[in-house]
Formats: sequence, structure tokens, C-alpha cells
Amino acid sequence: MTARYCVVGGGISGLVAAYRLRVASGPDADITVFDPADRLGGVLRTERVGGQPLDVGAEAFIARRPEVPALLAELGLSARQIGTTGVRPLIYSRGRLHPMPQGTLQGIPAQASALAGLVDDATLARVADEGARPLAWDRSADPAVGELVGDRFGEQVVTRSVDPLLAGVYAGSAATIGLRSAVPTLASALDRGAPSLTDAVRQALAGAGPVTGSVFGAVEGGYAVLLDHLTRQADVRWAQVAVERVDRSGQGWAVVDDEGTAWPADAVVLALPAPGLPRVIEAVAPRTAAAARRIRVASAALVALALPGGTPLPQQSGVLVAGGERLHAKAITLSSRKWGRRGNVELVRLSYGRFGDDLARSAGDEDLLDWAAQDLEDVFGIRTEPEDSHVHRWIDAMPQYGPGHGALVAELRAGLPRGLAVAGGYLDGIGVPACVASATRAAATLLAPSGVAR
Repeated sequence: MTARYCVVGGGISGLVAAYRLRVASGPDADITVFDPADRLGGVLRTERVGGQPLDVGAEAFIARRPEVPALLAELGLSARQIGTTGVRPLIYSRGRLHPMPQGTLQGIPAQASALAGLVDDATLARVADEGARPLAWDRSADPAVGELVGDRFGEQVVTRSVDPLLAGVYAGSAATIGLRSAVPTLASALDRGAPSLTDAVRQALAGAGPVTGSVFGAVEGGYAVLLDHLTRQADVRWAQVAVERVDRSGQGWAVVDDEGTAWPADAVVLALPAPGLPRVIEAVAPRTAAAARRIRVASAALVALALPGGTPLPQQSGVLVAGGERLHAKAITLSSRKWGRRGNVELVRLSYGRFGDDLARSAGDEDLLDWAAQDLEDVFGIRTEPEDSHVHRWIDAMPQYGPGHGALVAELRAGLPRGLAVAGGYLDGIGVPACVASATRAAATLLAPSGVAR
């Protein structure tokens, strides 16, 4: 009997799940990917800016995680993996640029000297003395990062060191992101009995081992290269329609699209963003739908600029913006500095939008371009007309990993009936490696003997 699989959502998670199903099920399996967008890839999107390919969604992956390098190798793309040039980022705080602190974990310091120049002397003294103050830690707790760090180190450490990194990763803040999601190795050190936050950071950093080679990787030519190869090797049918719901059908399932057509399937991977999941599965998995509704999301906008070659930008990978600054941007990536210059332009990305604001929805393209010009002037003292530009928005695309997120995801998965699996960036971590891992897990769940009713 020919296996029939439906994958709802054509982002990186959906495409990897489809590819895994194809590899395991062989050429005769019928695999359909549903996505109404103008192209597959979800929040991975490569555009040409200034004549050069530039990713306007995610642009990098953590190179020490194995998922993406292994996938590139499977697809014959290992030679397309590139690393950074080695330049480091800066932090913009109190109207000035500061070196990114070293020896920290998501901005949380292992020693006071790491934050010298970024925070005041009273805060440095507080960090230095933290180990002498008793720490009460509940092994069942998952506080917001800012709650713990603010209590132990003070608010300046939160806003000037931790928030810039969490805003860049989650489009959120230390006040809304849970410790176990953002820094799981730190939580593990505390669970093991670390006597202070400082000591827990030291243990976590020591456990990670020395950093060798480039921390971040990317795909030469942009993520479009990976997406194209995945799509071809997964050999899927692309149904360019939205899905209204998933129904039971005999021993299997029916995926009903927005034109009323029912597509039969033995099993279904739901690779939708969290906000789109409840409507599709409400009737067949109400517990999962209820859990998905509790996952909050943020929207973001990205302005990509091609500045004239020779524009005097610093030899840094970019700038992360501390909380409470008057800049509109939350991060600036100097792509030509970070990955190496190609062509005769300087490629720059400016990111806008944080959890709790409506900036990505409400600001027009001209507003964003004006803000980008002003932000570049305020940060670097440059004012120049770009040779090319591109504005892109990601609405409700950034899941917020709030306190207790792990338990919420466990509840979400527990509510799924046999033959349904979930994949996506709202489950087990932000970033392409985590999406690849969740998609691989979803496919394995359906391929297991207990995964599909036959």
C-alpha cells in the first residue's frame, strides 16, 4: 500500500519533515506540502539586494549544533557552508557603542570584569559580591530571565547586557523569556546545586567547552540554496492552498483545504506557526489547540540596505541595542563585515519590532526606511543614500518562550492523537537547527510502529 503523508506548512520545518518522510518511505510514497505563500521556505527567505543574495529572515545557524551541518552534508551541500569572518558585535547602550562582553552566557556574566564600561561601579560591585549572598533556588522553578538576573545582579545587567541578546534571538525581553528555554545549561547548573548565579554561569560555560572555529554558520548564496535542494530531494507535491482543518477519515485523516477539497492521508505533520495551529486541529485535538493558544508571539520587520561600497562602517559583525534606547532598531547586522564582502556594496540589515509593540504591523515601508537612515546616523555617524533596499515583515512569527514553556509544549504534544505530529520553531528552540530537530522528531514519530494507524 502506498503511504500518503500530508505536511501542513512549507517552511524549513515542513520541508525537512517531508524530506525525512521521503528518505524513510521511498520514491512511491505520496507526500503533499500545503502552503499558500508565493514560495516555500516560511521565514527563511533570500532576496537580491544590491545585486547580491541576502537572507531577510534567519541568516545564520549555531555551527556547533549538528543538525544543519549534517543536513547540508546529506544534501551534498557541505561545500556551501560558510563561517563568519571572526569580527565581533557591539552593544549600543546609553547612546554609545560598547564591546560585546566576553565570558557571559546570553549576557549573564561569570565575573564582574566582563561588564566593565557597560554598567556602573555599583553594579560591578554587586556582581562581584553576588557569590557571598545566599541563593534560594527551587528545582521546579522556571522564572523569567530578568527576574533572576535582576535580583542577583541588578537591572543594569538585565537591560544593557541580557536584553540585547534576547531581543535579537526572540524579539522579546528578559522580562518575558523563561530561564530554562533561554539558558538551559544555566538552569541545569542551578538544579545541580550551584551556590550562586555567578558560579552557575561558570559551570555552564565550562561544560560547553572551548569555542573553536566560527560560532555561526550560513549557506553561501542564502538559505534559498538549502530550500531548493530540500524541495527537490523531498520530491513533494506543493498544494498552494491554505488548510482549513484536519478531520478523521476512517483509520486515517483528511486535510481539508480552503477550497473544500479533502486530501486523504495516513498521517499528517503540522508544521504551522503556533497561532495557525488551533483552528486546524480544534475538532480532533482540543487539548493541543488550547495549549497552542497560550504560546505568545511577536512580529518583526527587517530593512535590508545595500550601501555604496566604501561606506565607513566599523569592522564589526553588527550592533545589539540595549533596552530603553531611543533607536527604533533592536539590532543591526553588518552583513558584508560579518560574512565577507561580495560585490561593490555594503550589505546591512536592521531589525525592528519586539514583543508587546505593534511596530512591525503599524509602520509603513517609508517609515522603516527613514528610521533605518536615522539609526545608522545615530549609531555610526553616517548618512548616505542606499543603492538598493528591501523591506520585509514577519507577522506573528516570533514565538515567545515564556516561563514554563517546556511544560506547555509537553502538554501540547500529549494532546495529539496517533497519526498527527507537530514541528516548528515554537516547540524546542528558536533557530534553524531547532526547527530541523523538531521536524526530524515529527517524522520519526509518524514512522514509528505506533505512529500511524494502518
